[in-house]
Amino acid sequence: MAEERAGRNRAGAGAAVLCALALLAAAGCTADAAGGAAEPTPGLARFYDQQVDWRDCGSGFQCAGVTVPRDYDRPRGATLTIAAKRLPAAGDPLGSLVVNPGGPGGSGVDYVAGAAGIVSEDVRRHFDIVGFDPRGVARSSPVYCLDAAGLDAYQGARFDTRDGDGDQSELTAKGVRQMQREVKTFVAACEENSGAMLGHVGTADVARDLDVLRAALGDDALTYLGKSYGTAIGAHYADRFPGRVRALVLDGAIDPAADQLELSVQQAEGFGTALDAFVADCVRRTDCPLGGADDGAGSAMRRLHGLLADTGRTPLDSTLGDGREVTRSRVETGLLGALYSEDLWPQARTALADAFDGDGTGLLRLGDRVYGRGESDRTYRNSAAALVAVNCADSASPRTVSAYREAAEELRTTSPVFGPGLAWNAMACAYWPEDAVAAPASLTAKGADPILVVGTTRDSATPYRWSRRLADRLDSGVLLTRDGDGHTGYRMGDSCVDTAVDRYLIKAEAPDEGTVCR
Repeated sequence: MAEERAGRNRAGAGAAVLCALALLAAAGCTADAAGGAAEPTPGLARFYDQQVDWRDCGSGFQCAGVTVPRDYDRPRGATLTIAAKRLPAAGDPLGSLVVNPGGPGGSGVDYVAGAAGIVSEDVRRHFDIVGFDPRGVARSSPVYCLDAAGLDAYQGARFDTRDGDGDQSELTAKGVRQMQREVKTFVAACEENSGAMLGHVGTADVARDLDVLRAALGDDALTYLGKSYGTAIGAHYADRFPGRVRALVLDGAIDPAADQLELSVQQAEGFGTALDAFVADCVRRTDCPLGGADDGAGSAMRRLHGLLADTGRTPLDSTLGDGREVTRSRVETGLLGALYSEDLWPQARTALADAFDGDGTGLLRLGDRVYGRGESDRTYRNSAAALVAVNCADSASPRTVSAYREAAEELRTTSPVFGPGLAWNAMACAYWPEDAVAAPASLTAKGADPILVVGTTRDSATPYRWSRRLADRLDSGVLLTRDGDGHTGYRMGDSCVDTAVDRYLIKAEAPDEGTVCR
């Protein structure tokens, strides 16, 4: 079965199937058109017609590199190799299911290694599960900014605040200058180390790579599961290639109409909602370091704010032995990282208990998960660089410092724990090269078959309203709601959601609009 599949894909159901021989003999043709008709764009045919060599890479997986142009407007120029990995279907395949874990900066190659947890057994039987590293990420021409030492310093930087407690909603004029200096240093490192790539890592280009991958897999239409930022890839794909949509699951959606500062402000609200849920759960437990049920959630939140203020003045130590202080920003990052999944809440309670005893190791480790820092080798994956590069490339953000300062100050009231830091973190986009920023795009995917958007009501990283907005924006969007906690909805323990998504993926039958799973 695997040999037959590999042979089928090497033969390629690419652009040649869709193009007349006369066009092929002329300037070349491509499947790069909305509804599947040929588009005579010189130079792209060779990418759609390429013979991809899928090789065994252990544990039943096959790996390959798919060649794409770095610049789709200049397809005869430099090329990139997109790393892909697939697990052949356990039964009779309907085709391929391409998956993306989000980020930006998440590796689909690494993600698909856990295919058994990504999808159900039924889906595994019917599809080859395929992950890929988007351009600029991991094995696909990765972008780099600061080195490991520079990132350590950047993540732990301290800024002058009015009360000396590290509250970034109250930066002094000196603190703002310190912030500007750090951010400009980061962006300058991106330009120095990845300048040639910065204008070619946006999501619109990733979506076009995805269509080349679809052709390499031998599928006439795309079946796709994108989570978090992966929903943006899916939305861009559907808008450009609506006639090639078979079934797209967009789980934990990004709002494609918002700039990076707007996304950060709204994301802070999502993390604030998740923090409220964590604290409410914590005080009902005997091991809660924030207090008990008799004290209430309000008292617990005040205790947490006290810890943040204390670490803003005097950072905690850790037992990792790498010289990093656990500053207020690192405490915030560690706590934020734990809110992605309820499975991490016990670890967060333990880490907070240790922090109150003066040991910040647990919170530091939780934060390292967010930024992809290895404990043994003390190096970072390139996910932090890719995150900034893609976010800043996808939409124009404010270019005045005052916009970020005002957002941080306003978030002191609505999202005091995470808001100010997230607002300032977006400021890299204020200094991003202007020629590397995409023009605004309205993503409606007009003409596409039904696209399933999954939203979780108390999603920490992608607020539920983003899923509502994306479903409304897409002409054929269908919203499936999960009433619950944690980031994303599919395979998060809700059988109602899982059954609906499985049916859609396998039979291309979407649930009724407005379905809510509780």
